Order: sequence, then C-alpha cells, then structure tokens
Amino acid sequence: MSTHLDANNATGLKDLDPTVNPARDATHFRNIRAARAKLEQAEADLRAAIKQARAAGDSWTIIGAALETRRQAAYQRLGRD
Repeated sequence: MSTHLDANNATGLKDLDPTVNPARDATHFRNIRAARAKLEQAEADLRAAIKQARAAGDSWTIIGAALETRRQAAYQRLGRD
C-alpha cells in the first residue's frame, strides 16, 4: 500500500485493499470528520475575533495574553492574514 497522497487520492482511500482492510462501521470516520470540521470552524472564529480585536486597537500583547502565549508567537501564528 502506498503512503503517498496525491491530488487524485487526497484521502488515501483508493490505496485500501478491501481484502486486507474489510469494511467496518464508519462511526469513527464520521466522528473524526465532524471534529475536524469543528476545528476548522473554531480556527476561522479565532481569526475573525483577532481581526476584530486588531481593528479595535488591541495590541498583540493583549491578544497573546488571551491566547496564553507570547505576543510574538501570537503574531507569527495569526498576524499575517
């Protein structure tokens, strides 16, 4: 089985051999997908909140404190939007 994921096989599912990897209940797969979607939404919400804070004049020191990190780390992660 290949471990390389390309544009035509972004999920890696095409590499699964049904004789070796029999079908199972997809509950865990769906739970992972749902959690990932929530994580992506949370990241979008965080970026929007930071953009609003910056527009209101809050400093990266304040934003870093809210994120429980240093201002430099906050800016490096989120300040380049």
